Amino acid sequence: MPLCPALAARITEAVAAGFAEQVAHTQALVRFGSTRGAEHAIQDFVFRAFRARGYAMDRFSMDGAALAAHPGGAAMSESHSQAPLVVALHRPRTETGRSLILQAHVDVVPPGPADLWTHPPFEPVIDGDWMYGRGAADMKAGHAANLFALDALARIGLQPAAAVTLQSVVEEESTGNGALMTHLRGYRADAVLIPEPQDEKLVRANVGVLWFTVEVRGRPVHVREMGAGANAIDATYRVIGALRAVEARWNAEKTAHRHFADAPDAINLNVGRIAGGDWASSVPAWCRIDCRIGLYPGLSARAGARALEQAVADFARDDPFLSNNPPRVAFDGFFAEGYVLPEGSEAETVLGQAHRTATGADLRSFMSPSYLDTRVHALYDRVPALCYGPISRNIHGFDECVSLSSVQRITTALALFVAEWCGTEARVPA
Repeated sequence: MPLCPALAARITEAVAAGFAEQVAHTQALVRFGSTRGAEHAIQDFVFRAFRARGYAMDRFSMDGAALAAHPGGAAMSESHSQAPLVVALHRPRTETGRSLILQAHVDVVPPGPADLWTHPPFEPVIDGDWMYGRGAADMKAGHAANLFALDALARIGLQPAAAVTLQSVVEEESTGNGALMTHLRGYRADAVLIPEPQDEKLVRANVGVLWFTVEVRGRPVHVREMGAGANAIDATYRVIGALRAVEARWNAEKTAHRHFADAPDAINLNVGRIAGGDWASSVPAWCRIDCRIGLYPGLSARAGARALEQAVADFARDDPFLSNNPPRVAFDGFFAEGYVLPEGSEAETVLGQAHRTATGADLRSFMSPSYLDTRVHALYDRVPALCYGPISRNIHGFDECVSLSSVQRITTALALFVAEWCGTEARVPA
């Protein structure tokens, strides 16, 4: 049964009453340039914000050995983040409802050249309904929404009648190890909600993701003797062609995966970085590409990795130069399986009711061809893992922005969801 209309109206009004403060908090989060490895300061800010509200606190580091031993753990190097994970726990007086994890990540992707932004990327500018800034949508607006949904209940003298865990993680944009580390730490709940920018829709199916590198060695000579050498950059382009063939073959299989059958690009291969050579007048001796590719749910990361290694090896065997100089393939980031959210869970029903109350529309679902931390809870906790969040534009691009009216609707839906899923009791002052 949905919340009674009177309580739903009070919660909606409470979200609205605190929304100006929520917007200011979101802007404060955006001002931290929390790219990979630079999240320590923002996690300190988050820790203080959570603690000020009276939550029990936990702050801990990545456990490299535990992550390496887990099938969903990704390889980490010195380039990956060592910033702490921050967890806040609400404990009710009497636990009568169902427990919940509200999770968000603070890491953001690099902003790229600043001159291609209308406003500096870490200065959160509001223009009409839109807040601009790197991470404003992905996903600092959702991070703030988790906290302020609980604040809205407190504003009307209520708190969840079940354990609620607020998780602030890193490494969502490169390994997923932050969310996995909270799982390894032992945090569990009856459902999980992560408010990534999903255009007010629920993610039904989500790809797995592999990050990998391919390194090719050439035969350097002076360009006057170019024919006697072997250009590693040219050879790498041939390898990219072989990887595109894998991408095309996997996309041709999409009809076997019903949530992906209508997607024009169910599986995406992205060659994200390329570097090679040492001198313009020398035939390059080396080239390296950093790549990302998606995986259908049900294909393990290990099986996907083996398929890529085999495809590169098969191509190299028939290449006149690469047959004697096989490329090296390594996996150095995401090593994650995808998932499908089962239909008909009570958590989804409750979210659908909350969404309808907050927006006036029925909740729709869709397939997302991107990585999401919900995979940890869907695959390893075996609980409903709901990814649902605000309308955005240009995430990972220039002039990233999030709709503030949508953020208010999403925060309202989150607060209504918490109240129904967890139940409520009279608030204990902090």
